[in-house]
Amino acid sequence: MIIDTHCHLDDLRYDHDIEAVIERAKSGGVSKFIIPGADPATLPKAVRLAERYDGVYFAVGVHPYDARRYDRGVLEPFVSHPKCVAVGECGLDYYRLPDGIEAVEAEKRVQKEIFIDQILWAKTVDKPLIVHIRDASLDCMELLERYGGARGGVLHCYNADEQLLKLAQRNFYYGIGGVLTFANARKLIQIYPKIPLDRLLIETDAPYLTPHPHRGERNEPLYTTFVAAKMGELSALETDKIESITTENAKKLFGI
Repeated sequence: MIIDTHCHLDDLRYDHDIEAVIERAKSGGVSKFIIPGADPATLPKAVRLAERYDGVYFAVGVHPYDARRYDRGVLEPFVSHPKCVAVGECGLDYYRLPDGIEAVEAEKRVQKEIFIDQILWAKTVDKPLIVHIRDASLDCMELLERYGGARGGVLHCYNADEQLLKLAQRNFYYGIGGVLTFANARKLIQIYPKIPLDRLLIETDAPYLTPHPHRGERNEPLYTTFVAAKMGELSALETDKIESITTENAKKLFGI
C-alpha cells in the first residue's frame, strides 16, 4: 500500500478523467491521496474531491507564488473539515524573483510574512505543515526552527540540501517523488541514504515531475510505484518494505 502525500488532483488536467486516475492508482496499490492547498481558488474543488472519494484528503494553505493572495480568513472555514490533514503547501520560493534589489527584498519579505503566519496557524490548529522550499533553504530552516511546532511536517519535493536534514529532529519528514528517478538527480541520489527511514514519505506532485519511464507525460498517483521501486533500490530494501515504511510514516504524520 502507498500513500501519495502530495498530488494536485484539483488541477484542471484531471477534470476529464479524475475517477479513472483514482481507480488506476487504487488498482496499483495506492490507497490514499493528499491534495495540498496551493491556490485558494481551487480549494473548494479539493474539498469536493475529498468528500466524493474514499481515501482522498486535503490541506489548506497558499503556495509562496500566491503569497500576496493569502487571506487566512478565507481558509479558516476549511481547516476543521474532517478530511483536512495539514496546513500548506506553504514556504519560500526564490527561484523566480522580480528585477531590482528593492523588489527582490519586498517579495522575500512578503513570502516570509505569509509563511510565518501559516506556521503559527498550523500550531494553533495542531496540524502538520506541508512545506515548499526552492532556492531558499537557509531562510526556510531559520523560520521553521524559530516558529515551528511539535507536529512538524513534510519538506515537499525534498531538494537534497543536506543541512535540511537537521529538521528531522524537529519531526519533519522528507517527501520523495519522481525526481529521484531522473538521470540527472545525482545530488538527491547521494543524499537520499542519509535520510532516516522513519522520515521518508512518497509523493508525486502530480501532474508535475513525472518519474521515469513516463517523463514528458502528465503525472498521476499510480506512478508512485516507480518512486517506491527506486527508493527500495537505493535503500537496499524490497519495494514492499519501502511501501510499508512510508505508509506508516504518512499515517503517523497526517493522522490518517
